[in-house]
Amino acid sequence: MSAFPEISRIDYEGPHSRNPLAFRYYDENALVEGKTMKDHLRFSVVYWHTFRGQGNDPFGVGTAIRPWEDGTDTVENAQNRVRVAFEFFEKLGVPFYAFHDRDVAPEGRTLKESHENLDAVTKVLQEEQQRTGVRLLWGTANQFTHPRYMHGAATSCNADVFAFACAQTKKAIEVTHELGGEGYVFWGGREGYQCLWNTDMRREQEHLAMFLHMAVEQCPFREPQYSTDSRHSPGIGSATSSTFHTSGRNCSNSSADVVPILARTLVRYRWGSTPWRSQLAMSDHSRA
Repeated sequence: MSAFPEISRIDYEGPHSRNPLAFRYYDENALVEGKTMKDHLRFSVVYWHTFRGQGNDPFGVGTAIRPWEDGTDTVENAQNRVRVAFEFFEKLGVPFYAFHDRDVAPEGRTLKESHENLDAVTKVLQEEQQRTGVRLLWGTANQFTHPRYMHGAATSCNADVFAFACAQTKKAIEVTHELGGEGYVFWGGREGYQCLWNTDMRREQEHLAMFLHMAVEQCPFREPQYSTDSRHSPGIGSATSSTFHTSGRNCSNSSADVVPILARTLVRYRWGSTPWRSQLAMSDHSRA
């Protein structure tokens, strides 16, 4: 059953169109410098904002109305959500989508149950990818929503949390590869202790480096992507910038060393001849 029965595929109608559900400037077949716009602009729909966000903020509850949701955090509801999502992707005409593991499947009471939930939803994702031709751009692990990650995942001061994060990441990488993802992203959204007053940045970075080294050993992607929007990234950014400024070109044994070390480690990593094309990306305010 269609979730959007009154909406047909969104097409290009030109700049003079007054149709709110039409592209005015994006023509996927138009040639630009010998390539189509579709090849230049590889759009993707991110699952978390589009299908899991409720529109809530610190000042009020969410206001999004999603008629296909049954109000439960069950595997069955998650599987139905996948079918709705792919109808949306298909009608919008995007070639890719992206997700966190907990976006597409509910967290279970145990790690084993969480893995089983993800496997059950992955089967439907595979079916819908085959039906529509929409592909997975990248996957990642949600290691910021659950309270266990209040002090980060790879940087956590709790060894049990660190081990849980490793197992969750391994599963997310496997599922992303199984779905034919173009790359995998290490999303460190809550890395770092609660505040700079009770942290040791060097120790956190060493833990993060150890985590990434272990992940890279298992990762089937040629060039994994590391993206951080961490809790106190301005503090790390300031420390790193200060180190570069005071040390010049010689940053030996400094907190800034971790950036080039991790970059070289990940960029040098190769898995056979698989043509993964993702770029290693580190933002200016990266904590790593």
